[in-house]
Amino acid sequence: MSRDRAAEISAYGNAVDVREATTRYLLYGLLPSWFVPGLADWVMHRRTRIEDTAGTKESLIHSLMMAEVGIPIAATLRYEVNPALLAVQLGGAAVHEATALWDVRTAVRSEREVRPVEQHIHSFLESLPFAALASLMCLHADQVKSLLRGGRGDPDAWRLVPRRPQLSRGYIAGITAAIGACVLLPYGEELLRCRRAARRSKKRATSDEAHWRATGQGRRGTALRRAIGRCR
Repeated sequence: MSRDRAAEISAYGNAVDVREATTRYLLYGLLPSWFVPGLADWVMHRRTRIEDTAGTKESLIHSLMMAEVGIPIAATLRYEVNPALLAVQLGGAAVHEATALWDVRTAVRSEREVRPVEQHIHSFLESLPFAALASLMCLHADQVKSLLRGGRGDPDAWRLVPRRPQLSRGYIAGITAAIGACVLLPYGEELLRCRRAARRSKKRATSDEAHWRATGQGRRGTALRRAIGRCR
């Protein structure tokens, strides 16, 4: 594409305020829509009875994945986009992807059925962070260049700088409430359910072992007495 054509497209973009439209898309479109596949994934875990298969281990992995995504999101809502924040976002996305592979491997090895619908839900959960990051990098191409140069010439490149202006309190309150209702509550319930199932399983195993020991010792005692009687 020629420079003139690129300039023409850029001028058109400025006329329709692409920056503002993209920002609104990220804040009011992509971020809230993230909760939908998250809830759907929780429903699939419940239907396949995660507490009786992969159990607490997989549920803890889910909590780890939420932290890997949640920390960069919280930082983005609070701080300006610069090389430091971009590094946090890129690192979080990379670690989240690696943990997602660990999550599926854990589920499969535990014989929990990972249904095609759940796999499709995972595709959304994995692609949305990259979609958000790509849009944000397009909005802040100058900061991407600064990151590639190691932040040279920018004294604030490697520190988190508070947003100016800050996002409205109403928006922050709404997102916080959505995170509580759509993430913390359902996945907290999942972890609690897995812990309760693990305790029941452990208690049942202890009871069965005690019963086996009592029954086995009783049988051995009876057999010993009979053997002694025959010898006499």
